[in-house]
Amino acid sequence: MKLLGVLLSKNYKLLSVAAILEVFETVNKFYETAGDAQPFEINLLASEETTRHQQEAFGYPLQSIQEVKQLDMILIPAFTSDNMPETLQANGTCIPHLIKQYNNGASLGTFCTGAFLLGASGLLNGKIATTHVDASNGFAHAFPAVKLKADKTVTQDGRLYTSGGATSSFHLLLHLVHEYCGKEMAIKIAKVFAIDMDRDKQSYFSTFQPSRSHNDELVASAQQKIESNYHDAATIEELIKDIPSSRRNIVRRFKQITGITPIEYLQQTRIAAAKRLLERTGQQMTEIIFNSGYSDPKAFRKVFKKSVGMTPSQYREKFQVR
Repeated sequence: MKLLGVLLSKNYKLLSVAAILEVFETVNKFYETAGDAQPFEINLLASEETTRHQQEAFGYPLQSIQEVKQLDMILIPAFTSDNMPETLQANGTCIPHLIKQYNNGASLGTFCTGAFLLGASGLLNGKIATTHVDASNGFAHAFPAVKLKADKTVTQDGRLYTSGGATSSFHLLLHLVHEYCGKEMAIKIAKVFAIDMDRDKQSYFSTFQPSRSHNDELVASAQQKIESNYHDAATIEELIKDIPSSRRNIVRRFKQITGITPIEYLQQTRIAAAKRLLERTGQQMTEIIFNSGYSDPKAFRKVFKKSVGMTPSQYREKFQVR
């Protein structure tokens, strides 16, 4: 039997915890119905501070992560908070115990923005990981030593597992069920929860959300110029030429604040515009290309597919509001 821990961190997302419990409880029921021993012992964990005031959750006794026995795997659900520095500080007392469990042989898995807590532990340094696609820039900025694969639905690097946003959680759960219980059980779970087993990318769910929570007027000016004139200018130099600073200084400060370069920001702004047009209008593809700031259809399609994970036509078919 595998000893599984689910960390009820502060600001945990209920949907994330519910998905974890539902899947592993269902696996256990399949085995029990077949007359076999259940493969997972589920333990709910929290900080010592939390367990002083709360003894149980979701029908399970709540155990202190400081005092729990050695586990085979600990899963970290997504967070509800968008203020990651504050959230990480609130959950900081759990980090040494996650590291201790890992060093003693436990696997660690994160769902969506739960990857930030694992990132803060340092265990992901030099390893691949993913998180919610819209949180990827913030993650990359906070943990530059992690090899972020923002388009991936699931990653595994040794005993460290991560998943992308929301429903990507089910793909990591399937991956774990496959690993511990075999393909046949993974297929059964996929059918029960109606999970598309073949989806390995999440990039087409991305929404470009540029950071505005800063006080750098130079960067704010560059952002405004890009967002207002992305369809008219041919190069980034045209957009930032009137900003009273050297190109090198602008690029340095821009990346420090937003996590990406001005060129990448321009590209993401144009792709976001193209996605909106594909979703909400009946414009011909040539019009969309032009209105997104591109003049070369071949270049547009190449950049779009690399950024979104599918062609513009496939994106329209999947997401157009009819």
